[in-house]
Amino acid sequence: MAKTALESFRVAKTRLPRQTSTMKAIWKNVVIAESKETVVVEGNHYFPEASLVKKYFTPSATHTTCGWKGVASYYNVEVDGATNKDAAWFYADPKSAASEIKNHVAFWKGVLVQA
Repeated sequence: MAKTALESFRVAKTRLPRQTSTMKAIWKNVVIAESKETVVVEGNHYFPEASLVKKYFTPSATHTTCGWKGVASYYNVEVDGATNKDAAWFYADPKSAASEIKNHVAFWKGVLVQA
């Protein structure tokens, strides 16, 4: 499916090149994801799914919709008995305009993302 002019503009405006410095996602002083190959979209670093420390993630029933990326699903982040509900999100089947974030996860709700 071809991108619309609006999608092409939005993609060009919101994406940065793949990052090559090591990025870490940290919550409660614990590294929950680490990668040299994040993808930045709309200011969010999307980490490859394989870079997550899986023991800290549990599926959430929450879903939201982005007009140009598609349906987002969420993970709860659990560290040392504390739960950060819906603190990570991903697009299992993103729209074509966001295809590069398939199998990638982003963070918010107090999760620190830094180099």
